[in-house]
Amino acid sequence: MTTAATHPITELDRVEDWRAQELERAGYPHDTAAELAARHDVDLHRAVELLEHGCSPELALDILR
Repeated sequence: MTTAATHPITELDRVEDWRAQELERAGYPHDTAAELAARHDVDLHRAVELLEHGCSPELALDILR
């Protein structure tokens, strides 16, 4: 039995996957993007803007925590 059969993919899963992809596209490493994507208190646009303004992913993560 597949994972999808035992755990249906929800709309929340889709949203978090999309957020993670956008964060990776902006420059966050995979693990950091996944962590931030699952945090609904983190504004996606703010997270991307931090990198666009020169923050390293590590510093941006510290700021967003």
